[in-house]
Amino acid sequence: MTGYDIARGRGVWALAVGQTLAYACIYYIFAALVLALQDGLGWDKVTLALGPTLAIIIAAISAPLAGQIVDRGYGQGLLAGGALLGAVSLVGLSASVSQTQYLLAWAGIGLAQGACLYEVCFAILIRRLGPDARAAIVRVTLVAGFASTLAFPAGAALAEGLGWRGAVLVAAGVMILITAPLNLYGAAVIRRDTPPPGPKSAEADRRGRRAALRSPGFWLLAVALSMSSLNHWMIVAMIVPIFVTQGASHDFAVLAAACVGPAQVAGRLLLLRYEARIGTKPAMQFTVLGSVLASLILLAAGLAPVLVLSYAILQGAAVGIATILRPVLIAEVMGPEGYGTIAGVIQIPALLAGAAAPVLGAAMLAGPGVSALMGLSLVLSCTAFLAVVALRRMY
Repeated sequence: MTGYDIARGRGVWALAVGQTLAYACIYYIFAALVLALQDGLGWDKVTLALGPTLAIIIAAISAPLAGQIVDRGYGQGLLAGGALLGAVSLVGLSASVSQTQYLLAWAGIGLAQGACLYEVCFAILIRRLGPDARAAIVRVTLVAGFASTLAFPAGAALAEGLGWRGAVLVAAGVMILITAPLNLYGAAVIRRDTPPPGPKSAEADRRGRRAALRSPGFWLLAVALSMSSLNHWMIVAMIVPIFVTQGASHDFAVLAAACVGPAQVAGRLLLLRYEARIGTKPAMQFTVLGSVLASLILLAAGLAPVLVLSYAILQGAAVGIATILRPVLIAEVMGPEGYGTIAGVIQIPALLAGAAAPVLGAAMLAGPGVSALMGLSLVLSCTAFLAVVALRRMY
């Protein structure tokens, strides 16, 4: 069986469904339930946003360690164990009545995010499939692009029928009964069907990190990824309240937010059609430019609320394409050797930016207002675009 056959096989599809459910249950759950959480707990949005912020900080801190674990051949256990930890943490979240309990639950969710989401999955695929990993990554992200589409309507329906605590318990059940077995099975199939890579030592990890930090490409990648992450997640974490503030009805805001996922899938299909003609770096440049245009559209949505749907489609497509390009671009610029460790280090600033994003978005909404938030979004997307332009010229 060739690497390309494996990239289209059962193991990859199992990981794809596992990633979809994991993102819906332990990543998008805050954005999907933020209004129900506010009503149920009586806390303001900034206080609530401290939870996912803490989770992403912990995921960022754990990223290099997770990459090392994958590089040393233990990715299968990491993916499955992370899903189980996510389930336990969600149970804790559902029982939270104080801010301390709430934050402790989110700390556990952060460890789970660092262990079982895209970066670990991609590192496993690149480690086992080499140059054929891109085909597998495309398939994983095509399916997982529906995570937000699943999370927003399901979160709204479950919160209405069962309350936010019941909705969180359903997510915990999904993680333990479906996501963990899929992760275990998918990684096992890929491990069975591919030759084992050579062993990697701790000293090789250290050499890889030192070389990465000396490379201009590392810093350009870090700037581009962190600015893009901050821009995207400060909007998505508060996407329904932002759309409502821009004049959309609540139902239309939920509908528009749910379009982010299908737009990600559409963007990835577009990449499949044209990427071979323009290459990874030019594709990333056009993708980040799409985020710049999306920021401009959202800024203008106050004049025509229907534009929030255009924003969701364009921004979703841009992020969907970037999700595929990011691991491939890191491997092309930094080299495939020790990808897990190096990618983990590069992702730290991007994940920390994502951690700050919910609090920043909530604070901007509560303070300067939505227009200032949209202006900041435009500045961030333009900065990411300039970093990608520089990266393309240097490499």
